[in-house]
Amino acid sequence: MNELHFLIHIIIIFGFGVIALKLGKEYLATWVAIQTILANLFVIKQIYFFGFNVTCSDAFAIGSILGLNFLQEYFGREIAKKALWGAFFSMIFFACMSEIHLLYSPSPYDTAHAAYQQLLAPSPRLLAASIIVFWITQQLDLRVFHFLSQHRDRFPFWMRNAISLSLTQLIDTTLFTLLGLWGLVASLWDVITISFLLKIAIISLMTPFLALTKRYIHPTQRGP
Repeated sequence: MNELHFLIHIIIIFGFGVIALKLGKEYLATWVAIQTILANLFVIKQIYFFGFNVTCSDAFAIGSILGLNFLQEYFGREIAKKALWGAFFSMIFFACMSEIHLLYSPSPYDTAHAAYQQLLAPSPRLLAASIIVFWITQQLDLRVFHFLSQHRDRFPFWMRNAISLSLTQLIDTTLFTLLGLWGLVASLWDVITISFLLKIAIISLMTPFLALTKRYIHPTQRGP
């Protein structure tokens, strides 16, 4: 059922992204920040997907960059940059709070500390890797999307989004897997290969809906 769950996952993320776009730039920026945290929190769970051992947080990586592209397309590049810094701030805060949470000594009646320990202990390493990779890929995405936006007559929004996402996600998948998941997953090669193919599948599924979004969705506030 993982393949069905994956499809539902994509639909929900895209649906919330469209709602956030409709509501305005503040909602989109918040949506981006939340996804950066969820991607790092959920990445250590491994699943079987079409017979391969992979993690299950790739949809969040796509969703966060989609949110930044929405911001850049509808509200301007400077707003997207501010959202990027907001996501960094949220990731660092989450890492600090994870460490503080684990410092508390559990009482004899506690039944959750072991689960938190297993879930949050890898977070500093994952977040360090994520911050490095996220900075590289997001800066690349901002530049590639901005360059393509200077040729809007040749590259409509859905095409600009697909090109920038495909390029950045190849780099994101490779670097993050090597830096953050070394020793945590059974097969780095499976994660890199299948995760990238999954991201391409997500991008392909989103593309026709993005064309409709550009035509019918009108955000509450527009940038320059």
